[in-house]
Amino acid sequence: MENQNNCIEVLVQNNSVFKTLTEDEMQLLSENYTCSSFKKNEIIFKEAERPSGLLCLQQGKVKIYKEGVGGREQIVRMAKPVSFIGYRALFANENHIASAEAIENSVVCTIHRGALEQILRQNPDFAMEIIRSLANELGFANKRTVTLTQKHIRGRLAESLLFLKDTYGMEEDGHTINIYLSREDIAHLSNMTTSNAIRTLSAFAKEEVISINGRRISIKDLKKLERISDLG
Repeated sequence: MENQNNCIEVLVQNNSVFKTLTEDEMQLLSENYTCSSFKKNEIIFKEAERPSGLLCLQQGKVKIYKEGVGGREQIVRMAKPVSFIGYRALFANENHIASAEAIENSVVCTIHRGALEQILRQNPDFAMEIIRSLANELGFANKRTVTLTQKHIRGRLAESLLFLKDTYGMEEDGHTINIYLSREDIAHLSNMTTSNAIRTLSAFAKEEVISINGRRISIKDLKKLERISDLG
């Protein structure tokens, strides 16, 4: 369990949404949230569960995925600090339609529903920031839908690698993507079978677009990777 005061400070300092709150609203927030730690591969919430509040990823990395036919996963989103997860279901007053799993040790803060709704009703700037966040997420989801249904395998995989680079950044060497996913997760992110993901990654490596060291993927030719993604 993380220190409560430290957790709220991290949220406010690193997510502009919370910077619209007044001192009284900050106090209300600090009295109405909890933080929970999750180990790597631990489930944060499951499909069909009811959300109890607004979930904010304070630390770590999380995948949001939906199970399809035969139990095959489709990763619909990857989250990084400090961002919201599972909030569509909260605001729609519905159960979750996807599951969330920590892909490394993570800390998630839950803002209790009652306090959140009170602040939303009394602070229009905060409400607008939440709406913008939802709208951005919808735009990303629409773009991903086109990518996963219209691009060929090489284009989908290239797009996924670029997405991971843009989301998590690079390590100090400036080339290695700062997240280590299994081949299975890369496949689930790219809407392809694991065997196709392995073959395509190997092809990219032979073409010297990327280099692979276990789960570490380094981009050697960014322009070529972007070109593959654009060509689809």
